[in-house]
Amino acid sequence: MKPVLRIGGASAFWGDSALGAIQLVERGDVDVLVFDYLAELTMSILSAARARDENAGWASDFVFAAMKPTLKTIAAKNIRVLSNAGGLHPRACAAALEKLCIEQRVQLKIAVVEGDDLMARLDDIRAAGLTDLASGRALPDRVVSANAYLGAGGVKAALDAGAQVVITGRCADSALALGALMHHFGWASDAYDKLAAGALVGHILECGAQATGGLFTDWADVPDWEDIGYPIAEVDADGAFTLAKPAGTGGMLKAAAVKEQLLYEIGDPRAYLLADVACDFTGVEIKDTQAGPCVSGAKGCPPGPCYKTTITYEDGWKTAAQLTIIGIDAVAKAERTAHAILARTRKLFRALNLGDYSETRIECLGAESAYGPHSRARDVREVALRIAARHAEKKALDIFAREIAAAGTSFAPGTTGAGLGRPTPQKLVRLFSCLTPKAWTTPLLRVGAEESVVANPGGVEQKALAAVAAAPALTGPTRRVRLMDLAHGRSGDKGDSVNIGVIARRTEDYELLRRTLTIAVVADYFGYCVEGPIERFELPGIGAVNFLMQRALGGGGMASLRNDPLGKGFAQMLLDCEIDAPADWRAP
Repeated sequence: MKPVLRIGGASAFWGDSALGAIQLVERGDVDVLVFDYLAELTMSILSAARARDENAGWASDFVFAAMKPTLKTIAAKNIRVLSNAGGLHPRACAAALEKLCIEQRVQLKIAVVEGDDLMARLDDIRAAGLTDLASGRALPDRVVSANAYLGAGGVKAALDAGAQVVITGRCADSALALGALMHHFGWASDAYDKLAAGALVGHILECGAQATGGLFTDWADVPDWEDIGYPIAEVDADGAFTLAKPAGTGGMLKAAAVKEQLLYEIGDPRAYLLADVACDFTGVEIKDTQAGPCVSGAKGCPPGPCYKTTITYEDGWKTAAQLTIIGIDAVAKAERTAHAILARTRKLFRALNLGDYSETRIECLGAESAYGPHSRARDVREVALRIAARHAEKKALDIFAREIAAAGTSFAPGTTGAGLGRPTPQKLVRLFSCLTPKAWTTPLLRVGAEESVVANPGGVEQKALAAVAAAPALTGPTRRVRLMDLAHGRSGDKGDSVNIGVIARRTEDYELLRRTLTIAVVADYFGYCVEGPIERFELPGIGAVNFLMQRALGGGGMASLRNDPLGKGFAQMLLDCEIDAPADWRAP
């Protein structure tokens, strides 16, 4: 057994660059490659694709963009490949890869992990009265897919059986790396501190170059974006790891960037709940060393008795159109144009008994629409007007699409940009998330013609954690400082919720951060767009606070009409606000 396992994170989502796989295979000296494709948004896209074609529903980039140019080298170097590219149809994904292997005369033992599909359990979900975790709504009609987030057991079992490639359906993003570590080091299913450490490895790797400088707050300090290095975790038998990247690549190896990734898309860091382990990341430490950022300190305890399950369902149609408005009073002209288009189409709808829009959204891109009342750009002389709409019937949105171009001759001077063609309405697919008993799921491993059942991980009921007591307010003279001068930040989505992780730039500033960046400050800043409650958590190990804001993304993912449905801009907006600091505080 090698004392250190080198795992490369080759993909962050379906659509990521194929550069990651090529880099890591040719220059990374990795033992294992993990490819993450299944964002919650991706499940909606795959659901829509499979509704059109029963053989679709998997991430084709895995086979044709990532594996095709690297397949022979992967086989020659005996690199293990783990991917959730199977999506809603892992067997079809495996079949496509097997065909590619035949074409390139490469022999690889390919395993499939499935059993996450819970469509047959919809009646059980309804009978149990399970409701959406975020909204509390009952399960709607017109369900397209239902998939449990499986754990690492199937991946480990496949590697134990000698598989060189493991393709899964829906599983926890971090389960790919965790399964590899459980196989390599022989970690037991109840070694919870090690499982939490392995899950953290997967969490840092799952978003590709985000751990090596991608989306880093201090972006100007990150060199060579065009060849940014994809991350490699060098993991020891206890789960501690050092982050590396292929030699000669761009990006950076810096603790601050890894801290940002740790906070990406998490809620309560004391209870990061996965199928195999409940993780506590509050004591995690990330330190810069000569070899690279070193990560340690994750703790774990038994997981819950349920799998998180994501269900997609159809809910009408949506579309979005865009025009460019140039000149004096561009924002006012754009807003009047949008209202005119909506008023005109509503009149046409009434004539055809089509009913009103379910939802509309007007955004003036370039006028800082995302900032709401904090915008400083109302006087710009060029904006991209974006009008998004939702309706129960496609016919209505076809009318909307037809009426956009008329603005070029009917309304504001300086209107242009309609020459890209009419926007195409698309089915609106929403997410519903709930917790389903693990006993309802039977994970299956298929290696060639052999099929075996994989045991579900155990679980115990999770106790509610008490809220963290508020830190005392500052005393003495203060002055206002920009949060950006004090901290880094990273934001991301979970359905209709968004989290913002804020990390003190200096260890000595963590206390100032926790005392001044309160729920009240964040609620006041985002009150114009966040409709649900806001929670706040502390991570003293990395000197950070994390905010979870519910009902913040207009439905989130494919359901949202916003230009930023994934909450990518929230941290950037918050970092531009001002908070109190002692009068004698000085920026780094």
